Amino acid sequence: MYFQDANLWRDASTLPPTAPKMMDSDPDANLPPLVQQAQDQYRKYSRQYQYYLDRTTPHVVQRWLATGGIFALFMLRVIIAQGWYIICYAHAIYILNLLLAFLQPRFDPSLEADLVDDEIENGGAEATPLPTSAKDDEFRPFVRRLPEWSFWLSATRATILALVASMFSMFDVPVFWPILVMYFCVLFVLTMRRQIQHMIKYKYIPFDFGRKARYGGKH
Repeated sequence: MYFQDANLWRDASTLPPTAPKMMDSDPDANLPPLVQQAQDQYRKYSRQYQYYLDRTTPHVVQRWLATGGIFALFMLRVIIAQGWYIICYAHAIYILNLLLAFLQPRFDPSLEADLVDDEIENGGAEATPLPTSAKDDEFRPFVRRLPEWSFWLSATRATILALVASMFSMFDVPVFWPILVMYFCVLFVLTMRRQIQHMIKYKYIPFDFGRKARYGGKH
């Protein structure tokens, strides 16, 4: 009996070790077939959508002309139907926010100055200021807070969404439209004045007219 057990143990020891069961790394493998097909179709159309978006990247003028055409259709719809003023007002406010982000630098110099002042107040060592000529001659490329591509894409999506919303009567909220126009004009003037003051204070121009846009120096 002892020899039989020894032989069984010897035979078992010669067998290759059993590989551990691999866990399925694909989380979609356990989904129903219909759900998997829907996800595959979604990924397919998402890749195609991104492909065509990437192809439009170098065509700046054509892109904005197309967006302007969609916006003209939306305004024509509002003027002819005499409605959906609240949709138009919300669209204008959103575009204004995008425009401000487009005009502002990615790294706000006012925030950097506040951080330096706070560090000095907390007992930190004050940095030695650079000479004025060194600051003026230093090239600092203007990096937008919102790139032109993102600005165009967000504006186009918002315009298409506003045009689609104007097709449904439930979004036609009755409102006295001259008040909305006056309020938007006041908001636009105050916001742009503050932005222009910020540009003058920190000496930057967010546009490139035949030269490199820069901020923090003389132009």
